[in-house]
Amino acid sequence: MKSKGKYIPVILLALLLFLAWHQQWWKGPRPVTPPYTRTGHNPRSTVNDPAVLNRHARLEYTVHARCRMECRHITEAEVSEILEDGRINTEKSNPRDQPCPTFALEGYSEEGQHLRIVFAPCDGITRVVTCIDLDKEWSCNCN
Repeated sequence: MKSKGKYIPVILLALLLFLAWHQQWWKGPRPVTPPYTRTGHNPRSTVNDPAVLNRHARLEYTVHARCRMECRHITEAEVSEILEDGRINTEKSNPRDQPCPTFALEGYSEEGQHLRIVFAPCDGITRVVTCIDLDKEWSCNCN
């Protein structure tokens, strides 16, 4: 009888661990409540939603983007290619940016240039913020 008593703490510990695991499993994963953009859209679940990032939007270029495009030999056609076919780099995107969310899309142009283009959809217009050649370092004098 005495030898069975030494297993009671181990059994109780195992039971407590099982109950703790079961409690967590029963509750399920905690829902993540992502922030919303000023347009009221959930940027994490609707990144490809045309209301947030219209892949066929009319583009407006910032002065900075034009300068980067010129010095890095990136054409408007290549920017449009990346907007339509590029993949969103979530590490370089910021759907919480103000005043408009920013999305970094990456891909290869038909000419083989590996590009990252940052877009900011806002008020029905998608602005091209900057253009980056991921394979080649260009010296640009853009402000």
